[in-house]
Amino acid sequence: MKFVETARPYMLSAFRIVVALLFTCHGAAKIFGVLGGETARTGAWPQWYAGVIELVGGGLLVLGLGTRIAALICSGEMAYAYFVVHQPKALWPLENGGEPAVLYCWSFLLIAVAGPGAWVLDTWLGHARRRAPAATARTA
Repeated sequence: MKFVETARPYMLSAFRIVVALLFTCHGAAKIFGVLGGETARTGAWPQWYAGVIELVGGGLLVLGLGTRIAALICSGEMAYAYFVVHQPKALWPLENGGEPAVLYCWSFLLIAVAGPGAWVLDTWLGHARRRAPAATARTA
């Protein structure tokens, strides 16, 4: 049990980084037409906006910046994608091609609730900000 508790924050970070990196690739494919994707026309609803959320939100999640909010927004985007694009085609995700949307939705919801894990830029920046005034006070 001690190993599980010790490993949990690092596994959460690894999970977040891998899922977010894959998600960011979807955004890059939509916005820039790379990785075999077709470029969405700028401002086209909802493809272009989804691409922006995937690229920016995924990038923030990879870095660990504003993780819970970014994860919640990304989860909402995937829920919207599932119910608007996939679910009308058929009832089950296996039938309607919505499995990736469902998996991303629940993965990001898990990250929003469970937290970002140990490796986050927010924590590092927070420590740097707290140390900066003390270091300045000592040198003055």
